[in-house]
Amino acid sequence: MRELFRKFAQITSAVVGSSWAFIVAVLIIIVWAVTGPMFHYSDTWQLVINTGTTIITFLMVFLIQNTQNRDAKAIHLKLDELIKGVKGARTSMVNLEQLSDKDLERLQKEFERLHHSEIRHTHDEEAERIQS
Repeated sequence: MRELFRKFAQITSAVVGSSWAFIVAVLIIIVWAVTGPMFHYSDTWQLVINTGTTIITFLMVFLIQNTQNRDAKAIHLKLDELIKGVKGARTSMVNLEQLSDKDLERLQKEFERLHHSEIRHTHDEEAERIQS
């Protein structure tokens, strides 16, 4: 069942994310708007578009979440492989998504300090080069 849903979610997200799907959606709205006078802009006429869009949105949330979860997992695995393969890289960075928010914030501040330190170092080297 899980594999069937995965395939369905992938195919659906590819189809729904296409320009053709957008064009079809716009055409549906145009047809609905044009039929307004024919149905005297009745409550039923309004209910059709409201119900349809609500149901589609509700179902799409699950499909999009499934696709995003898979993409995020794949990206994490690719990054983990790169970290593992780079000499000198901290393998403790693998599975950072398991850390608490506090630990992630601490790491972010550490990288910001490293970044600023690197910028200062680069500027110092540039200044020395210019003076030489």
